[in-house]
Amino acid sequence: MKAEVCNQIFREVINQYHLNDDVDSLYKNSFDTSSLEFLLFEKCWIDTVQWHLEDIIRKPDLPPRNGLEIKHRIDISNQNRTDIVEKIDDFYFGIFENVISKSNSLNTESPGWVVDRMSILCLKIYHMNEQVQRTDVNSEHLENCKNKLHTLNEQQKDLSQAFNELLENYKSGEKKMKVYRQMKMYNDSSLNPELYQKKDS
Repeated sequence: MKAEVCNQIFREVINQYHLNDDVDSLYKNSFDTSSLEFLLFEKCWIDTVQWHLEDIIRKPDLPPRNGLEIKHRIDISNQNRTDIVEKIDDFYFGIFENVISKSNSLNTESPGWVVDRMSILCLKIYHMNEQVQRTDVNSEHLENCKNKLHTLNEQQKDLSQAFNELLENYKSGEKKMKVYRQMKMYNDSSLNPELYQKKDS
C-alpha cells in the first residue's frame, strides 16, 4: 500500500475525530479487521487521541490527580501504538518475506515506523493548518505558522516518496526487510524495577 493511500486514511481518521473533538469519543473502523487499512485506521486514531491528551496534560490549571490519570492513559496509548506498529510491520513482512534479496542493504526504519511518522505528520499538518486559520492572533503568528505549514507539507511529500521507494526496494530485493521488536520495558512488570521490586516486597 503506497503512501498516498495511507495518508488518505489518516486524514479521514483525523477529520472523523474532530467531528466531536473528544478524547473519549467512540469511533467506527469500517475496514475489515484482517486488512492493513484496519490497522492504519487504528494507528491514527490512537495517535489522534494521544495528541489531544498531550495537549490536556499541559494545561497549567489541571488538577494533579487528573494529570496523573492522563499520564497513565498516555502510557497505555504508547504501548498500544507500539503494538499496532509491530502488527503493521508483520503485515508488510508477510508481503515481502519470500522476496529473494539481492543485497544485505537495510533501512534504518521498518515500514511500520515510517507509517508512524506519516500518521503524526498528518496530525501536525491538520493542527498547523488550524493555526493558520485563526483570527485571534497577530500577523506575525500567522506568518510563522504558514512557514511551518509549508515545511510540513514538503516533509510529507518527501517522506511519502521515501516510503514508496522503500516498498519498491523491498519488492525488487534491493533492500532486505528486517524487523526488530521495540521491547519496551517500562510497562512490563517483570522488567521495570519500580514494578517488580514492589511486587516482591
